[in-house]
Amino acid sequence: MQKIITTTWVSLDGFIAGPNGEMDWIGESHGEAMGQYEYDVVKAADTLLLGRVTYQSFAGSWPHVPDNPNASEGEKVYARQLNAMQKVVFSRTLDQVEWHNSTLKTAIIPEEITQMKQAPGSDMVIYGSASVVQELTNLGLIDEYQVLIFPVILGGGKPLFHDIQHKVRLQLTDTQTQPSGVVVLTYHPRQP
Repeated sequence: MQKIITTTWVSLDGFIAGPNGEMDWIGESHGEAMGQYEYDVVKAADTLLLGRVTYQSFAGSWPHVPDNPNASEGEKVYARQLNAMQKVVFSRTLDQVEWHNSTLKTAIIPEEITQMKQAPGSDMVIYGSASVVQELTNLGLIDEYQVLIFPVILGGGKPLFHDIQHKVRLQLTDTQTQPSGVVVLTYHPRQP
């Protein structure tokens, strides 16, 4: 059975973007070790689950990276992996998705997600996409939370967990500290 894994960058005070949607603070703590972490996450999966904002950001850049002479070889390898993956985009406002291997869904239907998890294949990864994380959390369909705590305090912005309908008890299963000071916390839902 496939797992749904969310990997999310968060400020120390719990925001995924600043007050004006800015995410420039992420690049300040990015390095070779973070690049390897991200590559390992996508290499272990075959499907990306994305909300509209993350999809548009990714689709606007990653398809072009393999042909960019200024991109590093690591970026090119990562981009080829992303480009090859299946992508399921959840959006009520997009009319179409054009990135290779992308499918558009207008709603998260629990039965469809359960069928996807039961299908053969590797894990599914959610990058960012707070609205998707929130809805799947409320449905109890996320199997692993990888929360990357960045060493920055934003003082306000877009929270990772908003409109959560019930308490979700988690068990810490792994902790890693990156050379940049980013701490990767891995949680699994605690069984009742």
